[in-house]
Amino acid sequence: MVVNLSKHYSLLSDWVSELRNIDQQADRMRFRRNLERIGEVAAYEISKNLDHRQIETQTPMGISNCKVLSRQPVLATILRAGLPLHQGLLNYFDKADNAFISAYRKHNPDGSFEISMEYLSSPDLDDRVVIISDPMVATGASLVKTIQYLRDEGSPREIHVVCAIACTVGIEYVHRNEPNVKIWCGAIDDELTAKGYIVPGLGDAGDLAYGAKQQS
Repeated sequence: MVVNLSKHYSLLSDWVSELRNIDQQADRMRFRRNLERIGEVAAYEISKNLDHRQIETQTPMGISNCKVLSRQPVLATILRAGLPLHQGLLNYFDKADNAFISAYRKHNPDGSFEISMEYLSSPDLDDRVVIISDPMVATGASLVKTIQYLRDEGSPREIHVVCAIACTVGIEYVHRNEPNVKIWCGAIDDELTAKGYIVPGLGDAGDLAYGAKQQS
């Protein structure tokens, strides 16, 4: 249930390398665009697994039998860091419905944190394919809480998760709690710090895409 999109070399590996590169991270536009391109590749790969139907299309010269999606997916993203990845998915699933969720780490004085969720805007999710974009799956706690939050709104038929980088610890946590979720990763790292950051990872995707935030 995990697809590592950089297991075999493609241009996606170049984009992941640029995302990680501390010398190139100062270029926020490039950073956002590389996340967006990973989203585009993931959308293409996911589309191969979705239900489709045959239609007849009138061309200037006759009738063509074409394959099209049976039903558009719901693209869900975790604000704010997920927005560039979400845009990449939306570039390809350009007729999709969209959902937006706020989920963030609320840090405690002792260095621990809790996942805080305050906002959800979503279409009907019943019997839908939902694709969640979250650039970094570290502990997996915020992702699991997001999925449960979405399940409170409806009953999706399938859930896919697209991330730029995931940690094996986070992947295992997600699958313990949501065993049927399929995760599509730009890359997979094995180490997680005590504060829940992926190593080597790339840092804070939201800060690198949009600027540093004030810690709360």
